[in-house]
Amino acid sequence: MPYRTLKVNIIVAAADNLAIGRGNDMPWHLSEDLKYFKKTTSGHTVIMGRRTFESIGRPLPKRRNIVISRDPSAGGLTGVDGIECVSSLVEALEKCIQDAEKEVFIIGGGSVYAQAMKYADMIYLTHVHAEINDADTYFPEFASEEWKILSSSPEMKDEESGLIFNFEVFGRVCP
Repeated sequence: MPYRTLKVNIIVAAADNLAIGRGNDMPWHLSEDLKYFKKTTSGHTVIMGRRTFESIGRPLPKRRNIVISRDPSAGGLTGVDGIECVSSLVEALEKCIQDAEKEVFIIGGGSVYAQAMKYADMIYLTHVHAEINDADTYFPEFASEEWKILSSSPEMKDEESGLIFNFEVFGRVCP
């Protein structure tokens, strides 16, 4: 990809063992995390894989929604109002650069996160302090020498689930 002025962010909620999904859904429901996600991504482009879009079930309001699918017709994505389909992450990022976007958020799933790591400038992580042993989707490991923690909120407890979590923001360390 050519030199870019596009800021690429990843936003994810992950457990201690980097679990992010189970059965095409998140393994938890944390209302504070959903509020944080909405506040952080509103007004920006969100890029996601087809399965992530299917788990959400609709385009996210107040955001440009780009869905990655090798075959949009197979996933029933053709003609869905409020989404743009592309065949790869690179195509999505190039489209955003062409449209003079300044900042985008990668919102999942696991394979899209893995592809996006080399382009990411920031990671917005909701760190869920738990081990999810029956997860089937994981966030990729990221090397501590490549990332610096920029902020970390105090720990919070979700009253409904009892889960402890906090919000962390990482920035890529420039060589």
